[in-house]
Amino acid sequence: MPKIPTALVASVGLIGGYGVARWSGRRELGGGVLALGGAAAAWQWRQRAGVRAAGALTAGYLVAFGVSHPLAKKVGAWPAVFGVTGAVALASWAVADRHG
Repeated sequence: MPKIPTALVASVGLIGGYGVARWSGRRELGGGVLALGGAAAAWQWRQRAGVRAAGALTAGYLVAFGVSHPLAKKVGAWPAVFGVTGAVALASWAVADRHG
């Protein structure tokens, strides 16, 4: 079975979380998707890159979520979500996926 890139898992968590919250009108549902995506990515980061890298990438995932809110006021919601997701995906690829 091929490995799913951690960059993809994290991206689905961030984009999917926002999309579900926006389209359902229920922030808690979006938060659930965000949390599940983050937990799945963190588990994979730990398996592929170790505890320290997983901790740093998980912190980045959470910071990206937080930064997306004020950024959305400047550039719009979807551009903010895609921007922070790109940053998380790039970091995830560089740390956990590139050598796999």
